[in-house]
Amino acid sequence: MASHIITPAPVAPTFEQFLDSHLSQEMLRFTTAGSVDDGKSTLIGRLLHDTKSIYEDQLASVAASRVNRASGGHVDFSLLTDGLKAEREQGITIDVAYRYFSTAKRKFIIADTPGHEQYTRNMATGASTADVAIVLIDARAFLRLGTLLPQSRRHTTIASLLGIPHVVAAVNKMDLAGYSEETFRSIEQEFLALASRLNLKSVSMIPISALEGDNVVNPSLRMPWYDGPTLLDYLETVPLATATSLAEEDAAPLRFPVQLVQRPDLDFRGFSGQVARGVLRPGQRVMALPSRKESVVKRIVTYDGDLPAAAYPQSITVELEDEIDLSRGEMLVAASPTGESEPAIATRFSAMVVWMHEDPLAPGRTYIAKHTTRTVRATVRALTSRVDVGTLDHVAAETLNMNEVGEVEFETNLPLFFDPYTICRATGSLILIDAITNATVGAVMILGPVTVPESDSTSDAPTPEVSTRPVLCLLPGRPQDAERILAAFLAGGDRAILIDHPDIPDSSLPAVVRALQLAGVIAITSRLLDPETEAATVAVAGPSVLRLSESVPTPSESHN
Repeated sequence: MASHIITPAPVAPTFEQFLDSHLSQEMLRFTTAGSVDDGKSTLIGRLLHDTKSIYEDQLASVAASRVNRASGGHVDFSLLTDGLKAEREQGITIDVAYRYFSTAKRKFIIADTPGHEQYTRNMATGASTADVAIVLIDARAFLRLGTLLPQSRRHTTIASLLGIPHVVAAVNKMDLAGYSEETFRSIEQEFLALASRLNLKSVSMIPISALEGDNVVNPSLRMPWYDGPTLLDYLETVPLATATSLAEEDAAPLRFPVQLVQRPDLDFRGFSGQVARGVLRPGQRVMALPSRKESVVKRIVTYDGDLPAAAYPQSITVELEDEIDLSRGEMLVAASPTGESEPAIATRFSAMVVWMHEDPLAPGRTYIAKHTTRTVRATVRALTSRVDVGTLDHVAAETLNMNEVGEVEFETNLPLFFDPYTICRATGSLILIDAITNATVGAVMILGPVTVPESDSTSDAPTPEVSTRPVLCLLPGRPQDAERILAAFLAGGDRAILIDHPDIPDSSLPAVVRALQLAGVIAITSRLLDPETEAATVAVAGPSVLRLSESVPTPSESHN
């Protein structure tokens, strides 16, 4: 008589177990970069399609689209990410498109960035938080020109400046190059030479065809000479620089910028923020910057309860044993008798800048700088050089135009607490903001502090430029003269603005002048003010007031 063995059916995980396993997966952020029409959006669409991350109605909508630039009856996968109408009509990427997908090994956030030179600033924005940069290289364009495209070089340079830990060059359109190993090796040789000059530490090369799907998710049968991983295999296995343990973070000095002071009642005073580097533990002795007052960590508080330790990138609230003066924009570091674990504390520093605005960066201009949780005024003291993306040489320049990269010296009105960007991205980066338009105009990667010669120091006395340039120009009843002096200041490179708009009441002028003064902008008015309002406005501006009865300086005179 035959016997039957009944194998119990596997127990399906509960919904809570599924969520827990999903939440515990590593998250990898990567960005695509490269020149226009290299196939960045097509590659991402292929990744989403072949990993079964596209809904059927989305695929059907793309297949039925009247815009289809794919040849040979293929679906135009770029339409899955190019969502703007102008992008679909022109067949280019304009804005940064973020997409999400996951596999059994990892979760992914993709930043699909534009390739046109005029949208380089969008690429820098999308790449600023990436763990991996995929630089697309068009094999067909390489064969035509015999070298890498300038935009491919520019994006690789920006990826190196942003400190992206891993760069992979995906040599696309291998189908149009006949799947030639010789072509791939030529591109590999030139790109690796570029990566070596940029000091990129982790560089990989993968030949792919985003249109045909070769080596994107599935290995290619058309390139038997390539025995490396597919692009997805690479993304699933590349080590994450952010996946550090407490033991590894213990070796790094503590950096805890204070974002908010919590005072819910008389019995609690906590300091909220995100750990930028190192580890915080109860009982640890810490020091506040810039006051240098010391205390001991009493508790590490979170919504889910107290923690025994906190490391990057956890957001926490710290309660100290002592009541010390500490506010937003200041920083907690580990107390050390030798000071070896402290960040650089300086008002003058050198940095690499990716310029993102139509108005060029020029020495003498003042911007708002946001560094960690600290907001200060930053004045451009010197434009040391501009980077030629073709040769990677540093060349002399008087201005830095949009999408250009250069080395700049800044001076701030308050000290910053920073590390070089190559050591810590969180404390080594800042953004520049136009004080008038509130537009983000530059991405800054700090190189280090600058030692100012005593004769050039501005700590004890203002520079001649600052002392002679007016804060306020009063030209009562002379609107034409106000326009003329505005044009003179602008022509001389100064930032100035007329404050005669009817929506600005006279009573608000002192506050307006003060705000413009903090932003480094000259206020000009032709209003007829009553004596009380004029006195209050002049008091805000201090001694740097220009009246019509005085000589009107030329642009060059305002700097002498």
